Amino acid sequence: MKRQSRIKAKKGFSIGFCALVYTFLFMPILVIVVNSFNATTTKPYMSWKGFTFDWYQKLWDNTSLLGAFGNTMIIAIISTILATIIGTLGAIGMYKYKFKGKKVIDALLYIPVVIPEIVLGIALLTIFAKVNIPRGMITLILAHVTFCIPFVIFNVRARLSGYDGSIEEASMDLGANRLVTFFEITLPVLAPGILGGALLAFTLSIDDVIISYFVYGQTKTYPLKVMESVKSGVSPDVNALSTLILIGTIIFVVITQCDWSSKKKAK
Repeated sequence: MKRQSRIKAKKGFSIGFCALVYTFLFMPILVIVVNSFNATTTKPYMSWKGFTFDWYQKLWDNTSLLGAFGNTMIIAIISTILATIIGTLGAIGMYKYKFKGKKVIDALLYIPVVIPEIVLGIALLTIFAKVNIPRGMITLILAHVTFCIPFVIFNVRARLSGYDGSIEEASMDLGANRLVTFFEITLPVLAPGILGGALLAFTLSIDDVIISYFVYGQTKTYPLKVMESVKSGVSPDVNALSTLILIGTIIFVVITQCDWSSKKKAK
């Protein structure tokens, strides 16, 4: 009896602890979704005045907010493509070739990851000022590529840790050159790591505030626009756009999970 009561107590504690953690994680998201339907028009937009879809209609008239979101997507897509290409080639080069200073370069890759973002932001701002690059879209893309590259390298290199190089040798023994071997053999094997690194880079780029704040110039991103609105209270149209982004994210996750499950069953 005592053993059963202990098991029940542990089970109850585990369920309660999990419920507390999930409440802490998802309650802020629920607040954003609920406030996007709030009919209030008075700042700070926290008092509930009724249910409405008006903010979703007014969202399309808020050109500055939509423009900032568009800038964010453009910057994220371009920086993700560049960071993925550079990071993938860098990871392959670091894995395959031995050269002097390899350990030093490997250690330096961790610096953009571990240092505070404010330090990296100041450093990038100083460099752009020294070389007379005007702050704007270009500096934002360069800054995002800079801090995204290490994350891509780490993801691809993790995939390379279990890579069998003999399949490349077999491919070249059968007459394929290095370029064909890379695209037909190496790239498909590394695809999961490359995709994971690209998704991580895309997420980090969309989510960045601190580094973007130092180099944005006249090109505002969605996080910076939201940060400006915090001073006077986040308006429900911002919550509406955040809710739409959340719905898009959930749909993407569901599609990828269903695709992964179908492939697993096929195997």
